[in-house]
Amino acid sequence: MALIRYNPWQELNDLQRQMNRLFEDTRVPSTVFERDFVKVPAAELTQTDDAIHLKLEVPGIEAKDLDIQVTENTVSISGERKSENKTEEKGITRTEFHYGKFQRVIPLPAKIENTQVIAEYKDGILNLTLPKTSQEKNKVVKVNLDQASA
Repeated sequence: MALIRYNPWQELNDLQRQMNRLFEDTRVPSTVFERDFVKVPAAELTQTDDAIHLKLEVPGIEAKDLDIQVTENTVSISGERKSENKTEEKGITRTEFHYGKFQRVIPLPAKIENTQVIAEYKDGILNLTLPKTSQEKNKVVKVNLDQASA
């Protein structure tokens, strides 16, 4: 028979391991923790000399359900993903889709001509082409080198 030295902290270590396993458990759907958070569409913003191109992911939403408002400094997108009403007999439905209203306001890095915006919506991706104002296109900044060489 082997003697084992008693470690009073071993029980605490076991408890800590069990708690870590509880929070690492992937069987709990993430929607349990994220139910109250508002989901906003992911965005990608690129800028050229003439325009700003904004791309947003809005899958599962029809174009008529999107509200897009553009000022010279910001783009505001809002909409609602409506849940489908399905009836199943003795079936169980599990979903991780997020339904409900959303809104996102994106500040723009330059002033744009908000009356000349081009919008395309295909396969759940909204593409906005936002032409820059003529002031922004012709913006020239003079750099003074006299103070830099001193």
